[in-house]
Amino acid sequence: MKTSEIFDALLGNLKVGETATVIASRRDEITKALNKDFRSKEGCTDYKLMVGSFGRHTAIKGVSDLDMIFILPPGIRSNYSSDTGPRRILERVRDDLKARYKDTEIRVDQCVVRVQFKSNAFKFEVQPAFKNSDGSFDYPDTVAEGWKVTKPREEIAATKECNDRTSTNMRHLARMARAWKNANGVNMGGLLIDTLVHNFFAQTDDYDSAGTGSFDLMVRDFFAFLKDEPEKDYYLALGSRQRVKVKAKFQPKAKKAYRRCLDAIENEGKAAANKKWREIFGTSVPVAVSEGAKSYQDTEEFIEERYSIDISGTVLIDCEVTQNGWRPTRLREMLRTGVLLKADKDLKFSVTNCTVPHPYELKWKVLNRGPEAERRNAVRGQIVGSSKPDVRLEHSDFKGEHVVECYVVKDGVVVARDRIDVSIINTSVKPASVS
Repeated sequence: MKTSEIFDALLGNLKVGETATVIASRRDEITKALNKDFRSKEGCTDYKLMVGSFGRHTAIKGVSDLDMIFILPPGIRSNYSSDTGPRRILERVRDDLKARYKDTEIRVDQCVVRVQFKSNAFKFEVQPAFKNSDGSFDYPDTVAEGWKVTKPREEIAATKECNDRTSTNMRHLARMARAWKNANGVNMGGLLIDTLVHNFFAQTDDYDSAGTGSFDLMVRDFFAFLKDEPEKDYYLALGSRQRVKVKAKFQPKAKKAYRRCLDAIENEGKAAANKKWREIFGTSVPVAVSEGAKSYQDTEEFIEERYSIDISGTVLIDCEVTQNGWRPTRLREMLRTGVLLKADKDLKFSVTNCTVPHPYELKWKVLNRGPEAERRNAVRGQIVGSSKPDVRLEHSDFKGEHVVECYVVKDGVVVARDRIDVSIINTSVKPASVS
């Protein structure tokens, strides 16, 4: 496929699409329930503002976290000015929504009321706020026991200005950055992504009018920009210049993406290029057309086809490598020191760290690659559960480049993922205990 065809298809597959209609319906129903109480107006859908990625029009298909502001009547501001005001206003909003959605999980969470819909896995974060004369909003914070200022309209305006100046490439790149985040388990918030994309276009005009035929170079340079960013605790958000927190280091995974870009560009027009772009952006990149029938059964499954993906946490996995008569070792340490993994080893993959609070479910994928896997018809790659809590047990049997991925699923959404490459240098001469 040509570069333009790959990126045209990618962007088409990332569109929110028909989901936007469902989101708008949910948003309006929430607004009606609140206006009924706060303004005694039945069926009123005014006084709301979608913010976050959806409000900035940088969200992608599968978006599950939705942020909205409900604008409070100014006449009640004095009733909630005390240190108990923030909690009381949030509890009032919570109670209004519980009356509307009796079987839905609804709770106060510091600055918002979280509404977790089951039917489509949407999580609305509803923030009641008073509008100020300068267009900013005062919102409640139960921890600070006071009101704080947010400026989402300035962030929306800055996104639009940059997008207009770059011939819509700002939003294109922001959506591709989200696809990379979700495909590679990069724990970055949407406002940080949009801020970094904005900063990238601020330091170059090379792609202000670029078409999709040049997007391979644009994303290459964007990941080069990311990997070279100094480590920071926060950035100043586009437009508002308010602090946006860096949840985790993004530079190492940006460096991997940059290298994959170089490989993809070098292999332009070949199936290898599609493969590399899929490693960067996930299954929204089309598969290259097969040149012939496969000699093996392609059993690989993709987590994106089962769940929505919206990375908001971090999970790390490692593998304990053991064999009778040998001291157990860690696979990541072997990879770091250049020690090669041989066949006939017991492999115990487990979670070493996870920032996602319980409860959640773990899913795994074990994918075998290479000529030996294809000859044996043992590619595998199905999405499976744990062998026992937080653990997947395997065995090294034959030569090839193998991949193990772990997914954290919470409320029907994959919120964290990690991957470890397992390169086995020889093939067992014993009967395989696990294929």
